[in-house]
Amino acid sequence: MAKQKVAMLTAGGLAPCLSSAVGGLIERYSDVAPELEIVAYKSGYQGVLLGDSIEISRAMREKAPLLHRYGGSPIGNSRVKLTNAADCVKRGLVKEGENPLRVAAERLANDGITILHTIGGDDTNTTAADLAAYLAANGYDLTVVGLPKTVDNDVVPIRQSLGAWTAAEVGAHFFDNVGNEQTAAPRTLVIHEVMGRHCGWLTAATARAYLQRTSRNQYVDGLMMDAHLKSIDAVYLPEMAFDLDAEAARLKESMDRNGHATVFVSEGACLDAIVAEREAAGETVKRDAFGHVKIDTINVGAWFQKQFANLLDAERSLVQKSGYFARSAPANGDDLRLIQSMVDLAVESALNKVSGVTGHDEGQNGKLRTIEFPRIKGGKAFDLSTAWFAEVMDNIGQKYKEA
Repeated sequence: MAKQKVAMLTAGGLAPCLSSAVGGLIERYSDVAPELEIVAYKSGYQGVLLGDSIEISRAMREKAPLLHRYGGSPIGNSRVKLTNAADCVKRGLVKEGENPLRVAAERLANDGITILHTIGGDDTNTTAADLAAYLAANGYDLTVVGLPKTVDNDVVPIRQSLGAWTAAEVGAHFFDNVGNEQTAAPRTLVIHEVMGRHCGWLTAATARAYLQRTSRNQYVDGLMMDAHLKSIDAVYLPEMAFDLDAEAARLKESMDRNGHATVFVSEGACLDAIVAEREAAGETVKRDAFGHVKIDTINVGAWFQKQFANLLDAERSLVQKSGYFARSAPANGDDLRLIQSMVDLAVESALNKVSGVTGHDEGQNGKLRTIEFPRIKGGKAFDLSTAWFAEVMDNIGQKYKEA
């Protein structure tokens, strides 16, 4: 039997689980298969293409538990699509005429890798599936086991992605401070833009966490710092349809009554309409290697600000984004437990040559299992009928319907 050798990489955007997942994999292999070599490719698939890796030494293994304390990725990320040869050539990752899948496959083969762990979202793990299929078709045996990372919690059919709970909690903490800007000037509109390209789960969960966090507050009666100031007036998600004029009228009533208005909005809310509007005006909308609109260039929050500020007679308006603050945080207790369970399964599956992505499978009653790659997809919509979301919207007093 060929000697086993483990590699890992993290890819895509950051999430509050990457450092802990890397640490967890190192710890678990050190416990159950300490004889196996472990390497980490730097900056995701870029490191694979360039042959840029870190050998996990004995000293690193001993200190791996420290990684649970930190956010970010200790081995670096990038967004590389191995089936987009033109983009890989443009970025200097392969030469003209080379097939990135073949380059990556030959690197893994030459490095003696038999197990690859990919920690990322749907793009990262579907790219891993492409790589595994290419290797299998060319006579090389590689077991690929992914772990689902995305703050959007939008991977089909996985119930809960790693890092999403933490991102919601930290986003609520972020806005607990930012919301105090309502006291800086009369008639202030504050828009909290939350990550979530196609899925509103994180915006909804952040709103829920914020309302839970502020529900414990005590105030000095008669002053401006009160429950109204620490409330939310509206939540807008990609899955929701709404009447702009009706919402503006409702928010103006709140502005007139309380002297301020607070809006939570997903970065993907009304995205298609905004992109169409810009393209119709002759603007070129930038897209990444996967064909996704570069959402940080769209500024959905600013679009909502433009729509609402005048309609609400706001004297001051601002957009604040919690995304980078939230996604760079270390994992909280709930995510640490989820990470550990998925890491344990990932290692067990890898040693048993079972490829796929670990997660609680919504197609099998939420069972934690290694889900087959062909079933992994992105863009899972948030279910607006979720009971806790209905409670959030009842608290806010906003009526809503599906888009």
